[in-house]
Amino acid sequence: MRFRILVFISLVFSIGAFAQQTPPFPPRETLPESREDAHLRHDREKAMNQKRQEDLKRDADKLLQLATELKDDVNRTNENVLSIDVIKKADEIEKLAKSVREKMKAQSLEPMVGAEPPR
Repeated sequence: MRFRILVFISLVFSIGAFAQQTPPFPPRETLPESREDAHLRHDREKAMNQKRQEDLKRDADKLLQLATELKDDVNRTNENVLSIDVIKKADEIEKLAKSVREKMKAQSLEPMVGAEPPR
């Protein structure tokens, strides 16, 4: 029984030592980007930026609409009545505003793609 435990422990330690010695992946060689690849990347980034801008405009319009509706709903209530719809609309505005903020942060962190592709 002791012999089996010793064999098991030595096997576990030898496997652990072997795993530490071998690198998980060989180093990756980076090849220079070809002109065609650079143009494709530029076009893809430009399309992504245009879509993100369209999404931001759409979301900003929706925010304006919801905020206007919220203002109208609040004006119709009094100090004794608070509508559940008002609370739901405020939550929806908050979620949409956070989404717009995150999209703007992502856009500001990425490099701007100019009109000219790289040469």
